[in-house]
Amino acid sequence: MELIDGNNTAAQIVAELKAEVATISGRKPCLALVRVGDDPASVSYVKKKDQTAAEIGITSRVILPPVSTTQAELLALIDQLNADLSVDGILVQSPLPKHIDELTVFRRVSPQKDVDGFHTLNLGKVAQEDDSGFVACTPAGIMELIVRSGVKLSGKHVVVLGRSLIVGKPIALLAMQRKPFANATVTVCHSQTADLPSITRQADVLIAAIGKPEFVTADMVKPGAVVIDVGINRVPDATKKTGYRLTGDVHFPSVAPLCTKITPVPGGVGPMTVAMLMKNTLKAWRLAHA
Repeated sequence: MELIDGNNTAAQIVAELKAEVATISGRKPCLALVRVGDDPASVSYVKKKDQTAAEIGITSRVILPPVSTTQAELLALIDQLNADLSVDGILVQSPLPKHIDELTVFRRVSPQKDVDGFHTLNLGKVAQEDDSGFVACTPAGIMELIVRSGVKLSGKHVVVLGRSLIVGKPIALLAMQRKPFANATVTVCHSQTADLPSITRQADVLIAAIGKPEFVTADMVKPGAVVIDVGINRVPDATKKTGYRLTGDVHFPSVAPLCTKITPVPGGVGPMTVAMLMKNTLKAWRLAHA
C-alpha cells in the first residue's frame, strides 16, 4: 500500500508556480479572497490561501464583510471586484451565512475571474472539454494527484461517491474526458443509490466525497483499488487537545491495507485544493494578459 502524499505534491506545484511568477515583470497576479463572517473552518482556509499566495508571489487581497452583510451588498462587492482591472481572480469562501444564496453569488463572479470554477460557464466548459475555463479546485487537485502518482485511468472503472457541484459532478466529468490521463468509465453514486457496496466494490478507483466520517468500510472496497478520500470531518476525540480529530469519508485503518494507493486525511486532497486555486489565479492573470 502506497500513501498518495498531497502535501508533497502540492509543494511541488507551489514551487513550479513560484518559479513562473518570479519571471513576471510588472504587476503580479492578484487574488481577492472574500470571507463573510467568522466560521472557524473558513477562517483557517482563507488564512492558508493567503499564506500560500504570499509564498508564490501572488498578491492576495483579503476582504472581510461582516456576517450581517446582505446579499445585495455582497453582490455589489463582487461587481466592484469584477470591474477592478488589478484583480485577476475572485474567491468567495463558502459556506456563506444562511440568508445569502450561494449559487447566486457564485454566478455573479465574472467567469474570467472565477478561479473557484463554480460559474455555470466554467462547469459547462468542463463538460465540453474546453480548457479555456477554470476547473473547480478540489476536482482539479484530485486529477493532479492521480496523474502525478502514476495512476492510469484509461479503461478503468472510477466510482464517485457524491454528486455535489463542488466535487462529485466535476470529477466525474474530468475522469471521462477524452484526454490521455482520463478516458475512464465513471459511475456516480449518491444517497439514493441502491445496494451501494456492490457498486463501490467494482471500482478500480474509488473517490469518496460525501462528507460522512469513515463511511467507506473494508467491505465496500475491492482489493487492489486506488482510494481518493476527499472528506474532511471533525469527529469528537477526548484524547486530543482540540477535543476533535480530523477524519476522512473512508475508514482508513480497515480500508488502507486493501489498497494499492490511498490518500490520507489530513495531508491528501486538502493541500491540493489550495495549490490548484493558485494555479487558476496564474491562469486568470495569463488570460487577462493574452
